[in-house]
Amino acid sequence: MLRFPRTLLAGVILALSATAGHATDLLQVWEAARQHDPQGAVSDATRAVGAARLDQAAALWRPQVGLTVGAGWASAQSQMNGAQFSAPGMPQTSGVAFATSVNGGSSYRWSISARQPLYNQERSAQSRQLEVAGNASGVEWKMMQQNWMLQTAQRYFDVVLAERRLVLLQLQQQAVNKALQEAKDRFAIGDIPVTDTYEAQARAQALSAQAFAAGNALEAARKVLADVSGIAPQEQKLVAPSTSGVAALPVSALAEWLALADRNNPMLQLQQAQLEAAQQEVHKHSLRAAPTLDVVAQATREELRGSGDFGSASNNQSQQMVGLQLNVPLYTGGWRSAKLQEALYLEDKARAELARTRQQIGQMTHAAWLGVHSGQAQIAAYQAAHQASQERLAATQLGRQVGDRTTLDVLNAQNDASAAEQSVLQASIDLLLARLQLEAAAGQLEMPALQTVNAVLTAQ
Repeated sequence: MLRFPRTLLAGVILALSATAGHATDLLQVWEAARQHDPQGAVSDATRAVGAARLDQAAALWRPQVGLTVGAGWASAQSQMNGAQFSAPGMPQTSGVAFATSVNGGSSYRWSISARQPLYNQERSAQSRQLEVAGNASGVEWKMMQQNWMLQTAQRYFDVVLAERRLVLLQLQQQAVNKALQEAKDRFAIGDIPVTDTYEAQARAQALSAQAFAAGNALEAARKVLADVSGIAPQEQKLVAPSTSGVAALPVSALAEWLALADRNNPMLQLQQAQLEAAQQEVHKHSLRAAPTLDVVAQATREELRGSGDFGSASNNQSQQMVGLQLNVPLYTGGWRSAKLQEALYLEDKARAELARTRQQIGQMTHAAWLGVHSGQAQIAAYQAAHQASQERLAATQLGRQVGDRTTLDVLNAQNDASAAEQSVLQASIDLLLARLQLEAAAGQLEMPALQTVNAVLTAQ
């Protein structure tokens, strides 16, 4: 009598029991990925860029001090006629002429200056843009962390599914091989027609090809996980989710998730930052941002020494100044008004993109919530289908013994039972991934969310 396993899941657990003591759960894979995956360095660099931008924003309102030093070769000629000259003990003299010259002398100059902005709306807008960009880098880091966590979970479950598919195919192949041998024996004694042997042979060959492809898929999935986690393929003893635990996970109302997503979704926050930056660009080119007022201080020393037409000569000049400097652009050829118009259009674009992003985030959140909400019902339906497929298989095997069913009927029943078993696991994993996607859409995908999923894996 041909017997197929009452439940394929029991066979899978038995096949993997030898490595259960060294199982690797999702949290362990995530911690390994954080240490090994280059994505971590990318995320950290993104956050560091934000800190640098915040420093730039603060620096814009600090005093700017500069030093200029120059030396070189220079010539100078100066002449003054019609001057009036007077000195103590000497009569006043008119029509005096003065002349100096240096031909190819040494020139030295140094200057130190400082400037402190008092009123500069353009600089205020630029500072705010840098602050927005700095804060946005933190949001971008959070979004990258969430995507990284999702990718790690997806790669983890890719390996779990590939392992399960290969084991199920191997179990099915064993049953088909047994059916083939039995068909050959019964044909030899004239109990069944030769077509039963051909059908079993064809199914055995097809399963062999499927098992080969499943083995390749498993090897590829393990290689991807090994690259990002540093866990060698032969050490990846992953844990499949508990179907009962997955189905029991609670889910809040849709309105709560939509409200969380509207407040905390990183993509939406980045789009809001872009709108604020565009608004500051409008402010930067507005009319009231045109004038600037600064406190300025400067000290300058110039010296020229050498020989000229009247013998050795030297010119020295020193200047010091502290005061206010007002700058008002009167005409820029239309450049400023054109920049303002461009900024207004870009602001409109950013506002429209924000509305579009908010709409997309709402749709993504809704879809992820439906995946979680309906996933529990799907798991129950697949479990019922799996139970029915097992009962059908048992009945078909019994019918074949009494001659009411053919070998092909049994093989089809075996295939359906295997597919039903795979569907239960697929539905469980889809629900867990949908839950993580829902957490990400709401900006809540952090360690507690991953721990909740991991608890379902380890509760066997």
